[in-house]
Amino acid sequence: MSAATRVITAHVPTGLAEKVDAMAARLDRSRGWVMKQALAAWVDQEEERHRLTLEALADVDAGRVVDHGAMLAWVDSLGTDAPLPPPVE
Repeated sequence: MSAATRVITAHVPTGLAEKVDAMAARLDRSRGWVMKQALAAWVDQEEERHRLTLEALADVDAGRVVDHGAMLAWVDSLGTDAPLPPPVE
């Protein structure tokens, strides 16, 4: 039994549509299959970005941060003869 589906329509630039068509032909897949794969990958990426943002905000709320000055000193030391060790929280 297949999952329920919905049609989503989007206007895309002609160049992008041509790339999708070319990829579909190269993969011997339908344009819809390529679009579904691309959209699923993008949604997964954005969900992960959101999860990481919430995790980072929780770290800030818990005080798990690195001092800005220590970070700048470390960055400034990179590429010198005596780089500093990475700062820790």
